Amino acid sequence: MALDRITLSTFRNHAATRLDGAAHFNLLVGENGAGKTNVLEALSLLAPGRGLRRAPLAEMAGQSGGGTFAISATLRTGDDATVQLGTGTQPDAPARRVVQINGAGASALALGEWLAIGWLTPAMDRLFADTASARRRYLDRLAVALDPTHARHASQYEAALRERNRLLADAAEPDPVWLDSIEAQMAEGGAALAAGREGVIAALSAALADLPDEPFARPDLTYVAGGGTSADALRAEWRRGRGRDRAAGRTLTGPHRDELNVQMAAKSMPAAQCSTGEQKAMLIAITLAHAGLAAGGRPGVLLLDEVAAHLDPLRRAALFERLRAGGSQVWLTGTETAPFADILDEAAVWQVAGGTVERVA
Repeated sequence: MALDRITLSTFRNHAATRLDGAAHFNLLVGENGAGKTNVLEALSLLAPGRGLRRAPLAEMAGQSGGGTFAISATLRTGDDATVQLGTGTQPDAPARRVVQINGAGASALALGEWLAIGWLTPAMDRLFADTASARRRYLDRLAVALDPTHARHASQYEAALRERNRLLADAAEPDPVWLDSIEAQMAEGGAALAAGREGVIAALSAALADLPDEPFARPDLTYVAGGGTSADALRAEWRRGRGRDRAAGRTLTGPHRDELNVQMAAKSMPAAQCSTGEQKAMLIAITLAHAGLAAGGRPGVLLLDEVAAHLDPLRRAALFERLRAGGSQVWLTGTETAPFADILDEAAVWQVAGGTVERVA
């Protein structure tokens, strides 16, 4: 089960790119700025959300497309069955993303019912030292790949949270009955959101528990709730805190204050205090464990941007062995083929240059 017959039309620097004959391992090789990561970003848009760069749609449209772009791929689901997936923008609404599944309009959330897509990029190397909100987004992306309905819960909660914050910041005293209604919506979505986050951390922790500390540093993950975790507890908490929250002009407790704590197991040291190499190794360990969980149901796709260049030969070999044994289709990028010598015989290889892609192996 894998993606194939992938097309990019006026997407960033790719005017008209097609990739046929995809394999389990797929390698995109080219100089910096050639457009390798753009291909990975296009594939990441075949999942719910804003893609691996979280960029505005207008930034993704190539100059020759009149402000629009299109991405499509054929998903082989086994027994010669296929599903056609597509996403992009249209001239009459370039700021709105459209999705099609087998030619019929669909929601972006529906893409998650067909594919579980994960990724690791150089920008994620600073995750453990980044803000709590960045770690919440990361955690939610992992949860969506396992359960697409998690995105719906997140949207429901965020919309209700914005409305409550608007009422709290208003000069007029909020109507208590209206606040009750808003907080009930928040509690419903928030409890589901918290449960999804806690669930994905529990599943990852179980998958990581049996792994050795080497060659990839094993992380310990902890979910820290930013408030109550049940709907009843959240409603009661927000009702009690209305005066305090009104003084602050915003909601001070709830799932929007959740945190993901990560420690390096071998040292019992917070990940933010570990070396850059140790942090990278922990991210790889989480990514591989998550890919194993995601590949248990829907087809899995794993996008790894420039991951091999920063690993020594021992860790590269271990990475490829784990990826080989996994069920996810893998897409990798690099500036040269040398770091990928262990998989070249089994990989589909494309040369990328100036937004063009040529199959070379």
